[in-house]
Amino acid sequence: MRKTILLAGFFLPAIFLASNFQDKNLQESMKRGKEVYTLYCQNCHMENGEGMEGVNPPLAKTTYLKDTKKNIGIILNGQTGEVVVNGKKYDAIMNPLNYLDDKQVADVLNYIRNSWGNKYPIVTPAQVKTEREKPAKTN
Repeated sequence: MRKTILLAGFFLPAIFLASNFQDKNLQESMKRGKEVYTLYCQNCHMENGEGMEGVNPPLAKTTYLKDTKKNIGIILNGQTGEVVVNGKKYDAIMNPLNYLDDKQVADVLNYIRNSWGNKYPIVTPAQVKTEREKPAKTN
């Protein structure tokens, strides 16, 4: 019993500190990501992430952002063809933003995936690098 209490006394603070560190990293990434979003995404997806009805899909309050690898792929390779987001069809072309570096891609995804009612795990530059090294998929 005493060992259990001692172990809990050690691990619980460590878990708390790790969680706070990740939250801080996410907040810093989102701050940088907002700048990337403003420069490269806002014209089509709008300042509030609601997109343009019938033209560009919303990024706000959507499960379309759940798949991290897919999200990275869309930014790196662009997207063509019909997609359904929040129950509505969209068929616009999104050009690749593969000129963004791995950190910029991770930051903008962290901003998009954790703004406007979205809440998803942090994306790291290492995850982006891994996806960037894979052959591009055509949509």
